[in-house]
Amino acid sequence: MPQTSRVIAILAGLATAVLWASTLLGSARAARLIGPWSTLAWVMLIGLAVAVPLVLLTGADVHLADRDILNLAIAGVANSGGLLLGYAALRRGKVAVVGPIISTEGAIGAVLAIIAGDPVTAASGVLLAVIAIGVVFASVERSADRETVADDDTRPNPDATGRSAAITAGLAVGSAILFGVNLFVTSRLAAALPIAWSILPARLAGVVGVSIPLLLTRRIQIQREAIPFLVLVGLAEVAGIATFAVGARDSAAVTSVIASQFAGIAALVAFVLFGERLSRIQVAGVIVIATGVAGLTALRAL
Repeated sequence: MPQTSRVIAILAGLATAVLWASTLLGSARAARLIGPWSTLAWVMLIGLAVAVPLVLLTGADVHLADRDILNLAIAGVANSGGLLLGYAALRRGKVAVVGPIISTEGAIGAVLAIIAGDPVTAASGVLLAVIAIGVVFASVERSADRETVADDDTRPNPDATGRSAAITAGLAVGSAILFGVNLFVTSRLAAALPIAWSILPARLAGVVGVSIPLLLTRRIQIQREAIPFLVLVGLAEVAGIATFAVGARDSAAVTSVIASQFAGIAALVAFVLFGERLSRIQVAGVIVIATGVAGLTALRAL
């Protein structure tokens, strides 16, 4: 690979990781203020306002085959559903735990590709198992490890039975599965359609299925404190897809490995901003997940 191309891939991967980390942090704060449904509704409205002009400028004359329409519909529902579950998990739990679990979306996409007929190596199988173990470790929370929710933290207080951690992990895993479906389907669309079309489906599905019903029933919530976070997430989601695409054109391997570390960046920032602290076993789980995701991404790109 030419040196210039590698530099572009590295810079694009770093930009993507920062943008995706921003969406984790921003959506965590917004969801804790106004709830996951309203957060999704506003984020989709903001994203659609950006996506529609991009489609009109770069892909208005695209001919869509029946299979493309089906894949776009699946991608839209999976992406918006994944965001909703992710926001619900972030409202309940720690960014440092939820982020790494959601980052396994690439591994789940790899599993779907294997099911669809892609060959699997022994190393890939081992790394998938390692990632699964990391998710289990990251989800473990003993009563002694639970922190008291601060006055400025709007998360629900964790219960004394450990169910809160289990529910949070379940929501995060569900989010990762739906994101994995989206990645798998989007990869089938990438070669045929402009980049803007990969941004549009989730925003359109989210607006039609969530934003409009909440607006019509007057159940959508908004707080002044949440507005900056909603704008940040809505714009960063779209920008992250664009920067990833730019880097992938030069090296999908380099861009994917670097971008997959968004969860680690978010965890570090959450520690500084939110004071989140993890138990030793959770730290081990986060490290195992990050290592497994990076290794699997690099392995599949070779």
